[in-house]
Amino acid sequence: MGIREQWIAYVTLVVKEVRRFTRIWLQTLLPPAITIALYFVIFGTLIGPRIGQMSGFNYMEFVVPGLIMLAVITNSFGNVVSSFFGNKFAGNIEEMLVSPMPNYIILLGFLTGGVARGLTVGVIVTLLSLFFTDLNIQHPLVTVSVVILTSILFSLAGLVNAIYAENFDDISIIPTFVLTPLTYLGGVFYSMSLLPEFWQGVSKLNPVLYMVNAFRYGFLGISDIEISWAFTMLTGFVVALFVFALYLLKTGKNLRA
Repeated sequence: MGIREQWIAYVTLVVKEVRRFTRIWLQTLLPPAITIALYFVIFGTLIGPRIGQMSGFNYMEFVVPGLIMLAVITNSFGNVVSSFFGNKFAGNIEEMLVSPMPNYIILLGFLTGGVARGLTVGVIVTLLSLFFTDLNIQHPLVTVSVVILTSILFSLAGLVNAIYAENFDDISIIPTFVLTPLTYLGGVFYSMSLLPEFWQGVSKLNPVLYMVNAFRYGFLGISDIEISWAFTMLTGFVVALFVFALYLLKTGKNLRA
């Protein structure tokens, strides 16, 4: 395929993925917005005043970046894992793999769809947060870079999960037993400085901690970890997962009958 044909194939996949989640927005965009709004009400408005300040900010200001990141992570992952596995279950992925379309175009198409949904939900949640607190972004470039890299990372993770999944139950195992604990223990609701020294060390093994703190640094200018290290971790994970996902598509593992 020439460059023009590859571009057409890529755009077609992206349009299909975007239309997929926008067509059923009552199932894909509204529920996460309502869920995060409830977090704002419960943790920010009701519990926040009892907690007081966290790292020099009122609790609502502190928790908003983490909740935005939580929405981006879950929706980027969920979009790709459900869409790719649905296509795999229907046999459409096999047709793509035997077509002249390069594997990296297939990967980029699903990846872009996941990023589109993750960022869309992130924008919706950010707008909702304005009803509860004022947002003053201290480092816009850091904020945008972190959220895009995080969305890419979890879109890739969703695709890998979908490749290995054998049935629809398998696509819920990782979100339930891996993704949820990592996000809730990734500093979304608390500062790592509150933990004993031993658990601070354990927390540093959680990759989500780096994403949440880097994103919070973009908003508030504070972080429990080094921002340069957070970007290094994020970039490294993105490159590793991209190469691994491309390898799985090339070998056709769990994709070809």
